[in-house]
Amino acid sequence: MGLFRGNGSLGPERHRAFAVTSESRASDIQLRFHDCCHNYKAYRKNQEPAVSKLKEPILDEITSALIGRHYLNFTREDTSSLWFLCKQEASLLDITNQACGLFIPSEIELLEWTDDLEMFILKGYGNSLNYRMGVPLLEDVFQSMEQAIIAKEEKHASGSFEKARLRFAHAETLVPFSCLLGLFLEGSEIKKIQKEQPLQQPPMPPQKRKWRGSTVAPFAGNNMLVLYSCSAPDKSTSKHFVQVLHNEHPIPLPGCDGSDLCPFELFKEKIVAPHQKHDYHTVCNPKLEHGPSGSKFFQIFQWLFSSAKGDNYSKDEF
Repeated sequence: MGLFRGNGSLGPERHRAFAVTSESRASDIQLRFHDCCHNYKAYRKNQEPAVSKLKEPILDEITSALIGRHYLNFTREDTSSLWFLCKQEASLLDITNQACGLFIPSEIELLEWTDDLEMFILKGYGNSLNYRMGVPLLEDVFQSMEQAIIAKEEKHASGSFEKARLRFAHAETLVPFSCLLGLFLEGSEIKKIQKEQPLQQPPMPPQKRKWRGSTVAPFAGNNMLVLYSCSAPDKSTSKHFVQVLHNEHPIPLPGCDGSDLCPFELFKEKIVAPHQKHDYHTVCNPKLEHGPSGSKFFQIFQWLFSSAKGDNYSKDEF
């Protein structure tokens, strides 16, 4: 890999050794938490029909317009399929005059909004469960930065400590992680997130909105957290800063007063710590409710009732 060329001692190109760790998708709670979180899977299964209902009025309106313009008997399902084809042609082939050409610009804006609404509800800020289940990933990222700071302060030999940790996943991981960082929030919404209050859904066009799938999770979307070590004039000034890049561009952090360069201590206090009170297993595993049959009272009652019927039970059985 060119990234490590010239940084090590392996071969003529002086490559540097690196480790690759892979977990089973059924147990990886850092990158595949959405596959492991039982409560999330139940929530998504329950919400998908409701999300489809929310999209129906827009699809019906556009279907009626298509029938009027093209004199074909389009159905709601046809419109949905044509929109999917339009997105595939535009993103993969850069073709916008075939399936996309059937829609006018205002209809495309509405269809984009329905996609953004779906992502908001099922993957984003629409439910805190969507991103709370990603806390193990946030903690792992933060711990790796803490370890780097310790290595720097203890002056470990170069090459003996981790310089970067690369993680590869999909939008189902990237979107919740972006939410944990508080990205793409409007105004004072970060305060609502910190207080665990629900957010309003993305406004419908022509109103403007930050939450757009094409921005939040495009093809090859990525988040990068860069830890900087800077000289400080005194101990009261932070020596370490965290910069978040989204798709290789610095992005403001609402939790750090809108700055894209956040003091490490502030990053810990305002962004990481509020989420750490949520344990992954508590968030994701169904609560076990013990029925009356498991209680001591019920067992004693059962024994008394059985004894009255003449059954021969020993008290030691309970």
